[in-house]
Amino acid sequence: MMEHIVRKRWGTVALTLLALVGFASNSVLCRLALGGGAIDAANFTAIRLLSGAVTLWGIMMCRRGKTKLRSPGRGVPTLMLFVYAVAFSYAYLTLDTGTGAIILFGSVQVTMMLCDVAAGNRPRPVEWAGLFLALAGFVFLLLPGATAPSPAGFSLMALAGIAWGIYTIAGRRESAPLAGTARNFIGCLPFAVVLFWLGRAEGHISTEGALWAVLSGGLASGVGYAIWYKALGGLSVVQAAVVQLLVPVIAAVGGVVFLAEGLTARLIGSGLLISAGILMVVLGRNTLFRPRVS
Repeated sequence: MMEHIVRKRWGTVALTLLALVGFASNSVLCRLALGGGAIDAANFTAIRLLSGAVTLWGIMMCRRGKTKLRSPGRGVPTLMLFVYAVAFSYAYLTLDTGTGAIILFGSVQVTMMLCDVAAGNRPRPVEWAGLFLALAGFVFLLLPGATAPSPAGFSLMALAGIAWGIYTIAGRRESAPLAGTARNFIGCLPFAVVLFWLGRAEGHISTEGALWAVLSGGLASGVGYAIWYKALGGLSVVQAAVVQLLVPVIAAVGGVVFLAEGLTARLIGSGLLISAGILMVVLGRNTLFRPRVS
């Protein structure tokens, strides 16, 4: 019995790490494709969405009988997924891997908290403190200087984070989140066709660029989501939220290893502020400072 529990826990750890590496790999793969000019942003996004849809459709077909795919996604979740994917790609035309991942991650978490406030939930003081600390991290990142991110890149990645935050909130109502993700990727296919059409004149696709896009959509996103939802079965809400703090760290390390990008004092400092702020929000909302019920 104990051996089974230990094996299950280690299985959850392995799945979680694989999923986090997959999510962080999206940033690395996008920079590999766009930074070297192997493909344009429009075609990268289109191929990423297409390969993600095909992969998730295949996964759901293998799970037939367990979860029904039903109709393609539509409405706000599908639109937000598309906005995220497009803004993400165009932001990485000018941002380094680690910088983009930190902006994306911070924007997602801040958006989700502000949406909770707008919905009538009252944050605890520690959550407000965490929010202001995260915002201070953004301000520090944007201070004028040679290592400050471009305004356009920051704005686009913040938009991607806002869209992903709204997408995540909308997905809370999904009883089968993997099926919902598959439907939304499939629902983005008409948008992918439009991107292909827009990129036909000035766009360019090399074999290498197409490969990075397929890996981003099919492996890092499609398979990554399937692994993540499997791992969630062994994680608490707090654990799931906290471990996601590792995503920008993994992405930054990937940028150093695969793209020879540097880790500046500004990036490290802002990353620590944003991560610490989000950690305060997560723990304050779920465990820390929660009144005991006797």
